[in-house]
Amino acid sequence: MQALVNYDSPRELRAFLDKRGLGMRKRFGQNFLINPVARSMLLDALELRPGAEVWEIGPGIGAMTKGLLERSARVRAFEIDPAFSQILRETFTDEISEGEISEKESSFSLVEGDVLKTWPAVQAAMADNGEEPFLLGNLPYNIAAALLADFIEKGRFFKRMVITVQREVALRMAAGPGSKDYSSFSVLCSSVYKISPLKVIKASSFYPAPRVDSQGVRLDLLPDRGKLPVLFYPLVRSLFSSRRKTIRNTLSNFASSVIINNSVSSVSSVVKTVVRKKEFAEETLKRTGISGDRRPETLGIDEFAALAAFLEEIVCHG
Repeated sequence: MQALVNYDSPRELRAFLDKRGLGMRKRFGQNFLINPVARSMLLDALELRPGAEVWEIGPGIGAMTKGLLERSARVRAFEIDPAFSQILRETFTDEISEGEISEKESSFSLVEGDVLKTWPAVQAAMADNGEEPFLLGNLPYNIAAALLADFIEKGRFFKRMVITVQREVALRMAAGPGSKDYSSFSVLCSSVYKISPLKVIKASSFYPAPRVDSQGVRLDLLPDRGKLPVLFYPLVRSLFSSRRKTIRNTLSNFASSVIINNSVSSVSSVVKTVVRKKEFAEETLKRTGISGDRRPETLGIDEFAALAAFLEEIVCHG
């Protein structure tokens, strides 16, 4: 496996791209990690065993892909840029003739297109061997939160994820109750994963250099993931959408807009009457022992879960 370019050299990367008539597309958030120490740090954090399957998001022209394959991983790379996809094919597959690819490099497969649109079909086609894959990615700011939320809410879990995101996103992921960075995204991530911030990666470690620093984040899958109430995530999103209001003032709105209006036919007429009289929130708070004067950013995961469990009880049993 011979790389087509020196991944550590901005000058050589620029010359390589210029020779092919290519440039970096800002709308794709393209920045190559040219710092080999930072690349090794991220790869080490994955703690891969030989033969492990890794989904790599945004491989670019293959700097991290090369490191993964050198560690005997089976890589499924998701790349949105057609030109970069061609470079990846040239680098990590053996072309025999037009339209034919050798099985020699079967440890590498490429999925072209927007990962937000392509990953569900890939997931559906995968054999369920009982093992979650790993994930590695340098995630652009404009898709990081959306992609991770999509994975979590649709039940696509990974044994371990190591991602590089803008430092602002890393702070939100790791934030706890009461922090100014605490958000529905914080709750979403920590509901399924143990979150461990890694080193800050300076802008100078990338080509072209972004305007802000980035940070590596390691996420380890919790053993009891998937045991949250069905209404947990809708409730969290609803409460944080009105984070300046007390939860007493938002619970009844959540009940009417999310439960009743989303075709939940099993809600009894009695419950609907309670909601109309705005007694629903008080009963919920009483049953869970949570003060209605609190704001959503003060609630922990267990408290969100308790609120969601009570709502679910109403939905299922009326």
